[in-house]
Amino acid sequence: MLKLNKLSLRIRIFIAMLVLVLLTSVLIAAVTIYQYKEQTEEYNQGRLDRKENAVTASINYWLNSTQNSFEIIEENLAFIFKDKIYEISNIEKLEINIYNLKGKLVKSSRAGFIKSEAPRQLENIVLKGLENNTDHRFIDVKEIKSNSLQSSYLYITDNKFKPIGILNLQYVQDNTVQDKDLEEFLIRMAYVYFLMFVLAILLAYFLSSYITRSIKAVTEKMRLTRLNKQNEKIILNNASTEIYTLVNAYNYMVDELENSAIRLAKSEREQAWREMAKQVAHEIKNPLTPMRLTVQSFQRRFNPEDPEIKDKLNDFSTTLIQQIDTMSSIASAFSNFAKMPTKKPEQLNVIDVVKHALDIFTEDYISYFYKEEIIQAYLDKTQLIRIVNNLVKNATQALNEVENKKIEVTVSETNNKVEILVADNGKGISEEDKEKVFEPKFTTKTSGMGLGLAMVKNIVEAYGGTISFTSQLNIGTVFKVVLPKN
Repeated sequence: MLKLNKLSLRIRIFIAMLVLVLLTSVLIAAVTIYQYKEQTEEYNQGRLDRKENAVTASINYWLNSTQNSFEIIEENLAFIFKDKIYEISNIEKLEINIYNLKGKLVKSSRAGFIKSEAPRQLENIVLKGLENNTDHRFIDVKEIKSNSLQSSYLYITDNKFKPIGILNLQYVQDNTVQDKDLEEFLIRMAYVYFLMFVLAILLAYFLSSYITRSIKAVTEKMRLTRLNKQNEKIILNNASTEIYTLVNAYNYMVDELENSAIRLAKSEREQAWREMAKQVAHEIKNPLTPMRLTVQSFQRRFNPEDPEIKDKLNDFSTTLIQQIDTMSSIASAFSNFAKMPTKKPEQLNVIDVVKHALDIFTEDYISYFYKEEIIQAYLDKTQLIRIVNNLVKNATQALNEVENKKIEVTVSETNNKVEILVADNGKGISEEDKEKVFEPKFTTKTSGMGLGLAMVKNIVEAYGGTISFTSQLNIGTVFKVVLPKN
């Protein structure tokens, strides 16, 4: 049952139709054989009844005939039917036996050395059956050499309907001709059933295909349904009521999904802007506080006649300029993150570009490895440098509390893609923070805005690439960037 449930609707319809045809064929054949046997039994029973009536009429006529010179009593049965029994047997073409009332054979139409199946002494069951049956008739059926032998027993009566003996008719049911006719009929039916089965296979195939065609169309549309894009509605002509209901439900779902996507996108944008506004306000407040304190301190201590006033003014200006530069860098960072990176791809050697990006780092614990001298790729040089700079900068900041510092940058080519690995032996990333690494404004450092990795992720995904990492606490972290070469 489980395996059947896993089959497609089309195959189940196909199998159901074939099984239905097979069952119908078997049932028709079974009913045909049953009906044939019933008719054969009725025919043989009717024929035996007709022969009984004919033999009984002949015997009664003979008993009442003037040609019979013997008294009609039990003791004279052998003499009464001495020659007449053969004549009647020849006319009716069946074996006739006559018994006395005690069941002893007194006369038989079988003569000479021909063996008769009739017993010389009737069993008590036959005598009791004749006595107890209302019509004083008993029929015994036996199978002899694949033929059915019917033995009919009934009383022979005198003029006053007093039993004087028992008449036995031996009727052999030879159904050879009927069985041959049935066999020929079933063979012809088998040809017809085979033709019907072949036609049923073709009909089941086309019918199941027709029924499931609309369902396949609905399934394909559902498979292509996405939340982040506009989905097409289904339009089907000449569909059944059930399929039409399903299509309407899908089209309604598409409308609801589109409305939900619009509401969700709007909600996400509003939430993103709220979070960004909070972050910008927080970052701007940081330099504003020391600027306020510096101005207030300068205002209290300002003395135009102070001989060092010029140096103090320079220190004050330098402090303000530094805080203004900090605010400017904050604005630039948020501006760069907010806009999608504009790509200006060109054919370049990734090995040289990464080497150039590492030149700005003076730390002697940074190592650069590459297996090939040239790895050509179609990328934006500036954005590739930004990727390397952000990853290496994060790695150096993760080594602040490590004694034997080490950073390894590895570039290789795999499956027509550029693979960049940046590994460090820093403090690692906790399980709690791993899910937040690429979120904007997330940072574990005391300074910075947490936009570096989010910006790298934007650049990498803009090229259809991937960025991932593995990390263990107090062992280190490895960031992996994969970019297509074309």
